[in-house]
Amino acid sequence: MPQIFEPISSRIAALRKQLDYHNYLYYVLDAPEISDAEYDILFRQLQELERQHPELDSTLSPTHRIGGAVARGFKPVTHSLPMLSLNNAFSEDEVAAFDQRVSEVLGNAQTEYAVEPKFDGLAISLLYIHGEFVSGATRGDGDTGEDVSANLHTVRAIPLRLFTEHPPERLEVRGEVVMLKRDFEALNAKQLALEGKPFANPRNAAAGSLRQLNPAITAKRRLHFFAYGIGQCTGWQLPLTHAEIMNQLATWHFPVSDMRQVVTGIDGLLSFYHRTAALRAQLPFDIDGVVYKVNAIAQQQKLGFVSRAPRFALAHKFPAEEASTRLVSIEIQVGRTGALTPVAHLEPVVVGGVTVTHATLHNADEIQRKNLKIGDWVMVRRAGDVIPEIVSVIRSRRPIDAQDFVMPKRCPVCGSHVVRLPGEAIARCTGGLFCSAQRKQALWHFASRRAMYIDGLGDKLIEQLVDHGLVHDPADLYTLTATQLEALPRMGEKSARNIVAAIAHSRQTTLARLVYALGIRHVGEQTAKDLAQQFGSLSMLMSADEAALLAIPDVGPGVACAVREFFAEVHNRTVIDKLLAAGINYPTPMAEKRAGLTGKTFVLTGSLTGMSRDQARAAIEAYGGKVVGSVSKNTDYVVAGDAPGSKLQQAHAFNITVLDETQYLKLLEQASGEFNA
Repeated sequence: MPQIFEPISSRIAALRKQLDYHNYLYYVLDAPEISDAEYDILFRQLQELERQHPELDSTLSPTHRIGGAVARGFKPVTHSLPMLSLNNAFSEDEVAAFDQRVSEVLGNAQTEYAVEPKFDGLAISLLYIHGEFVSGATRGDGDTGEDVSANLHTVRAIPLRLFTEHPPERLEVRGEVVMLKRDFEALNAKQLALEGKPFANPRNAAAGSLRQLNPAITAKRRLHFFAYGIGQCTGWQLPLTHAEIMNQLATWHFPVSDMRQVVTGIDGLLSFYHRTAALRAQLPFDIDGVVYKVNAIAQQQKLGFVSRAPRFALAHKFPAEEASTRLVSIEIQVGRTGALTPVAHLEPVVVGGVTVTHATLHNADEIQRKNLKIGDWVMVRRAGDVIPEIVSVIRSRRPIDAQDFVMPKRCPVCGSHVVRLPGEAIARCTGGLFCSAQRKQALWHFASRRAMYIDGLGDKLIEQLVDHGLVHDPADLYTLTATQLEALPRMGEKSARNIVAAIAHSRQTTLARLVYALGIRHVGEQTAKDLAQQFGSLSMLMSADEAALLAIPDVGPGVACAVREFFAEVHNRTVIDKLLAAGINYPTPMAEKRAGLTGKTFVLTGSLTGMSRDQARAAIEAYGGKVVGSVSKNTDYVVAGDAPGSKLQQAHAFNITVLDETQYLKLLEQASGEFNA
C-alpha cells in the first residue's frame, strides 16, 4: 500500500501547495502568474484525486475554500451568507450532465433556467439597511472579505439608495465590479503617458482600482457594476424565481445584464451559450462564459449545495483568451513601407480555441516597456479575431539564460541600414528603392499620377512584373519591351505598346515629380516642390547637409533626417544612377520664376474649361504661388470654375478675392509679364 499511495499523496500535496500559492497571488496581490484556465486545470486535477482517494482529503485543501486570505490594509468583513463560487463546465457534455442531474433530482422532464453572461471582474457584496447603502465587501475567501465601502461609494453605477418607498429591512446584493473596455484603454493610455505600469486586462485593472487604500485613486478610475443575485434578505417577500429577483433589482436601479434570459432544458442552455459567444468580442465589457441557474427558488433550495458551490448553478466557461507559453525567439518582418516589426515566435499554445504560435510585438519600445527577453514565459491574449499579443512577462519563471532582444542595424531582407527617425517609434529600412519587401509599394508610388505618371501601370500589372522577375527596382521599368509585356497574362499587343510608350514618355519629367517619386519618407508633393526649387538639381539635393535642408521653410528635423538617411543609403544611390542612365530628364528650375506670384496662396474650386486642375496648379506654382486645399483667412485668391461648391461661399465669408477663369488667366499673364520684364 505505501508504494501505491506515496506518489499520489505527494502529488496531492504539490497541487495544494501550487493552488495556495496562486490563490495568494490572485486574491491578495492582484498579480496572477497563470491564466484562469490553467488554474482550473490544476484545481480539477486535485478535485479528481481527492474524489478517488477520500482518505487523503483534508478540510485545509483549496477545494474546500474559494479564494485567498484577506489582504492587509482593509478591515475584514464576515459574510452573513457565504459567497460561494460556481462549479465550472468546459464542454457541452458537462453541461448535459449537469442538466440531467438537476432534472433527476427535481423529477422534471425539462428544467427552466435563468441564464446570463459571466462577468470577468471582482465579486462583491453590497449591504443595504432600510434601502440605504451601508457597506460593501469583496468576496475574499468566501466567508471573509475586505471592507471596500469607501471605494464602492465612488462607483456611480451602484445606487446609494434603493429606488422604492418600501425597501427591505436588510438586503445583500451580490454582483461584479468591472471596468469597461473603453475605460480600460483610456486608463492604460494614461498609465503609459505617466510612464507607469499598464494593467494586463480589465479584470486586473478593476481589482487593483477597487482595492486602493486611497478612495481618491479609485474615484479617478471609471469602474462599473452589474448585480447578479442577492444574499441575506429580511423584510421582503422573496419572489418565486431568480428571474423575478433580477427584475426587481433592475426596478431598484441596480445595473443588471440586459442579455439575461429564461430558457428550458439542455437545448436552451447551449443555444444561449453559442449566441453569447458570438457576441463576446463586441460587448463593452469582458466576459469569460455564461451562468446557468435553476430559475425556481424552491427548486434551488431542494437541490442545495456541495462543499463550495451550489448544485443548482453552473458556469459554462468560454475557451480561455489568455494562456502562458514560452517566447522562443523574435524575428523581424519588413513591411511594404519599410517598417521593421518584431514578431514573437511562441511555443504552440491554445488560446481562445485557436493554436497560437506567433504574436505581434509592435516595436522595440514595446519590448522594452514589457521587459521581454527571449526565453521568457509570457502571458498571451487573443480576443475574438484580434491578433494575439503578449500582455505580460511571468518574471518568476524567467530562465537564467534569457537573452535581451536587440533591433538589427541592417535590414534582414536587403541589408540596407535601419534608421529610427526623430519622434517615431518605428524603425525603418532605408533601402526604399532596392528592398524586395518594399518593391511593389515603391513601384506603385513611382508610377502614380502625381509622381512619374506612367499611365496604365497599375497595381495588378506591377504585381505581375515583380512576380515574373521582370522588375526589381524602378529603373528596370525603362528596360521593359513590348514583347516581354505581351507574354504576361491578359496583356494584348496594343496594351503592351501603350505601356511601353507611357514609360518612355515619363522620362521627360520635372525635378519635383522625380523627388516625390523616390518615395522618401515624409516628403510629399509640396515638400518635393520646395526641395526642387531650393536645390535645382538632384545631385545638389543628394549632397545637401542638414543645415541646408533645415533652411527651407516647412522642413523640420524629421524631414531633414529622412532625406539625409535616404540618400546616404548606397542601394538607393545605385538605383538613382540607373534611372538617370535610363534617360530620366528634367528641366532645371529657374529661381527667377518665383517672382510673379511669390507669397500668394490660391485655392482652386470647380471645373475650368481651358485647362485641368493639375495644369492650373502647375501654372501657379511655376510663378512662385502656392495652391492649398482649403479656404482660410490666409488665402489670397480663390479661382472658381463651373460648379464651385462650398469653397466659394467660404471665400465670400472671409472677404477673399474670387477670380473666374478669365480673371485667373489675366493674372497669370501679368505674372508672366513681370517675369519676362
